[in-house]
Amino acid sequence: MRLRNIPGAGDVIENSPYCVNNPKAYKGKYKRELFNNDNPLYIEVGMGKGQFITSLAMANPNINYIGIERYTSVLLRAVQKVEEMEIPNLRFICFDAADIMDIFDPYEVDKIYLNFSDPWPKDRHAKRRLTSSTFLNRYNCILNKAGNIEFKTDNRGLFDFSVEEINNHILWHIDEITYDLHNDEKMNAGNVMTEYEEKFSALGNPIYKLIASR
Repeated sequence: MRLRNIPGAGDVIENSPYCVNNPKAYKGKYKRELFNNDNPLYIEVGMGKGQFITSLAMANPNINYIGIERYTSVLLRAVQKVEEMEIPNLRFICFDAADIMDIFDPYEVDKIYLNFSDPWPKDRHAKRRLTSSTFLNRYNCILNKAGNIEFKTDNRGLFDFSVEEINNHILWHIDEITYDLHNDEKMNAGNVMTEYEEKFSALGNPIYKLIASR
């Protein structure tokens, strides 16, 4: 689906105190120089309109959160929502996750969230999926050794692909998995819903979730 360009979105993002416009300058220094603390650093790759990560940041002030979104027209919505709020432990980066190793040092990130990622349904685009072995290799470089990935989607094809990629990867394994999150008492405990999750679950679609680590 082609995203509608919103005039002025880039300017709003560039001037927002919540957006990091020079992320490469903070590589290896996010905690110390951006958040001015030593708290854990959690990131969401492909954060969309930001409901999930904003809710987490507000509920967990002792964790630093960074949301990464490639498209200015989508990130704009998140920026507009939080501009009048005070959430010191939250920042956004407009960036292509394919180059994520350019903005984070090895083992700098403590947790990675992937929520309702683009399924890239054509086989020739499989490497672009955020749970592909290509991306798993990238996450391995930036994620703390004790860290993990949490992935949610309503797309069964993407979920099955993700399970296969992780199971076939030499470094990664699945710790927990459910094919019906909202009816899984253990894995749904403390669940924070995204905009898409609210929409799809309201239609009766099951939500799939897995947690993976090395």
